[in-house]
Parts: sequence; structure tokens; C-alpha cells
Amino acid sequence: MATCRIKFTLRCPSSDTQRFTCRLSNPSSPVLLNLTPASSSNPKKVSCSSARRRSFGTVRAHMATEEKPVSEDRMLVFVPPHPLIKHWVSVLRNEQTPCPIFRNAMAELGRLLIYEASRDWLPTVTGEIQSPLGVASVEFVDPREPISVVPILRAGLALVEHASSILPATRTYHLGIGRNEETLQPTVYLNKLPDKFPEGSRVFLVDPMLATGGTIVAAMNLLKDHGVDNKQIKVISAVAAPPALQKLSEKFPGLHVYTGIIDPIVNEKGFIIPGLGDAGDRSFGT
Repeated sequence: MATCRIKFTLRCPSSDTQRFTCRLSNPSSPVLLNLTPASSSNPKKVSCSSARRRSFGTVRAHMATEEKPVSEDRMLVFVPPHPLIKHWVSVLRNEQTPCPIFRNAMAELGRLLIYEASRDWLPTVTGEIQSPLGVASVEFVDPREPISVVPILRAGLALVEHASSILPATRTYHLGIGRNEETLQPTVYLNKLPDKFPEGSRVFLVDPMLATGGTIVAAMNLLKDHGVDNKQIKVISAVAAPPALQKLSEKFPGLHVYTGIIDPIVNEKGFIIPGLGDAGDRSFGT
């Protein structure tokens, strides 16, 4: 399979080398992101920070096409290059976007990302039906196996608002996870997950902002505790940053992440830069 590789040299608070894979909407052309220790000339600067200190590194990028298989045990990060995804991310970034339009943009972005993430993933049934002019072979999404959608409150609600408009059968389970603004550590205040997910369940875990990674890792651990394997989960986010992706890659091999864009910096307060601000506040006006 031909791949398009982009190598990034990035030093974060953790010294471990990490490799991420971003695949475009065309499944035959994945883009591989390699995070490796800094050692380049004429670099561009990128930063990655923890709650206590910021560590700067350097970035070098180049592209090459080669034959390289993608391991099933590697975490994959997908950034679909659809112009509508870029449009809605741009609307979300604009500080002048009012609350109702921001929330609608979040919902539209979520619809597109879920559409991309559900490609080749939904259970289907085949058969024949009678059309007005003859018999046709058909394929339907199997309604007996609804997709589980798990939004992380509260901003996750906006990103999944249109999920039911593209997924014929869904079940929604809510997770409430807050973040301490000083320690940046997550706290679970609401858990509506079933005691155990049915075997083979497919789950969309929705968190608009993957910044430090504390919230999404806590949610992933809860899903695993309730019987869901990494490869049965797809994470949907509006914006992702390297610290969160690094934690997910280390802890959950085989996971797939779909995001509208990857930003390079997380500041001392745990916000993605340039990002789009507080997604919950901007979605609900509070």
C-alpha cells in the first residue's frame, strides 16, 4: 500500500519517541506522522507543554511515497482533508463566531467526522428488494447492532448533535468528566455507561478537545472497564494536540482517532493553541 509520510521531529516533556499515523479519507493513502528526537538543521519551532512547564522542540517535515504496511497494533490518527471539515474548523476558530453558529458548526463538524469514521466499519445486511422497475440487490446498515455513541459532557453533546442523522441505529451513553483547572486532573461526575457493553460493540467516544489527554484517557479506561476493546472504539474530536495523542498511543494500541485538525501547542493552563477556546462555554454560552 502506498503511503505518504510526513516526519516531524518533536521533543515533548516525555523523551520517548512516538510515531502517529494520520490517514486521509482515501484509505489507500495514509499519512504517517513520526515524532522523533530533535536533530535537524534549519528547523521550525513547535512547542508542547505540561501543566508545570513548557518544553520546546524543533520540527522538520518532508514527504515521500513508499510501500509500507500499517500495523493493526499502531494507533491511527485520521485528519480527513475534506474542504467542509476545514470550513467548519475555521468557523469554530473565529473568536467572532456567536454561540448559536458555533454550536451549529460543532454539530456539522461532528457529522462529517462520524461519516468518515464509519467508513468500512458499520455492520451491514444484504438482500433483494423490489424497486418500481425491477428487483435490486441491496445492502443496509444492520439495525440489530446499533452503534454506541459516548459524548463527554458537556462540549461532546454539541459535536454529536447530528450523529443520529447519519447513523441509522444508535445508543447514546453520557459521561461527565470535569477537569481541575489547577492540577488539570480529570474527575468523573456522571457515568451512564452500561454495566457491560455487548460483545463486539462499536463505540464512538466523542471529546471535542484532545489537549493534555487526561480526560480522554480517563474515558478510555472506563470503556475498557465496561468490556470494550481498543479496536472497537473510535475517538472523535474537533482539535487534537501531541500530548493527548502521545498518551493515547502509549496506552491504547489499535485505537483510531478522527480529528478536524492537529494543533502543535498546549499551554500551561491546558488549552490548545491556537485551538478554538473553551468548546463547552462557546457552545452553550455559559
